[in-house]
Amino acid sequence: MKELSKDSATWHAVEAEAAGQRIDNYLTKRLKGVPKSHIYRILRSGEVRVNSRRVRAEYRLEQGDRLRLPPLRTSSRPAAQVPRSAPALQAAIIYEDELFLAIDKPAGVAVHGGSGISHGIVEQLRAARPDAPFLELVHRLDRDTSGVLMLAKRRSALLALHRQLREGRVDKRYLVMVKGRWRDAQRSVKLPLDRYVLKSGERRVGVSEDGAPAHTVFRLLRAWPACSLLEAELKTGRTHQIRVHLAHLGFPVLGDEKYGDFALNKTLGSQGLKRMFLHASKTVIGHPRSGASISLEAPLPEALQFFLSALDERERRKS
Repeated sequence: MKELSKDSATWHAVEAEAAGQRIDNYLTKRLKGVPKSHIYRILRSGEVRVNSRRVRAEYRLEQGDRLRLPPLRTSSRPAAQVPRSAPALQAAIIYEDELFLAIDKPAGVAVHGGSGISHGIVEQLRAARPDAPFLELVHRLDRDTSGVLMLAKRRSALLALHRQLREGRVDKRYLVMVKGRWRDAQRSVKLPLDRYVLKSGERRVGVSEDGAPAHTVFRLLRAWPACSLLEAELKTGRTHQIRVHLAHLGFPVLGDEKYGDFALNKTLGSQGLKRMFLHASKTVIGHPRSGASISLEAPLPEALQFFLSALDERERRKS
């Protein structure tokens, strides 16, 4: 990207690697020292132009777009430091090559910044790799979900992996503990999901005939008198799909603060479960270049394994 003049607007052509990116994300990564709030202001005001037209923050750039930027002054403050958690994320990498990487995402960490969160996974990894030309999320995990998360290091890899996701060629498995005694060895659940907003402004997802198709296959792994451990295979990838399907069926995810059993969650907290029991344990993809099958696996976190062991111990004491 050309160095910006402080006295006049500048124009430049969007490179191939940036094609498909939202313009707000593109500018945030490239205008070092310019506050994000100012970037959104110049987008809203029309000071930023693409091919001589005003665009919204969600506009996706195309190769060859002519981008106009107004005169900008960068902050004199020192560059933001790499978040303390960034080295831990580096250690959580379970696969990496020149095209993409996968990490074992910890629970409680958002995948990207926003809504009061300054640094998500992608921002932390970018900060830890200041020379990386490209790093984008391939998909998302809920903040309180742990496990396999993929990020692309090349635009070509991002597009190839997105194509696999759209075509249903990615095998994504989760481990999930639910309230109640699940009876079926395997159950295929097809319930359409729709998004809505509460009066408080909180975004939710619910089962609705007008919603988008959503398909999850659940398999019973273990059962206790009051709860069950399932494997969930995602056939589609809707927001909160596993959590909403299970809650609708009367088997809410343990520790789920949005769709779960809130009284039970409080009790579980005193028993050692202080997070949602939902973990992206395995993802199988075709390599974005060779097509060779790659299995990405993340072991069950210690906190969840400890809860399973505690359940077994309580059952032994009863017998």
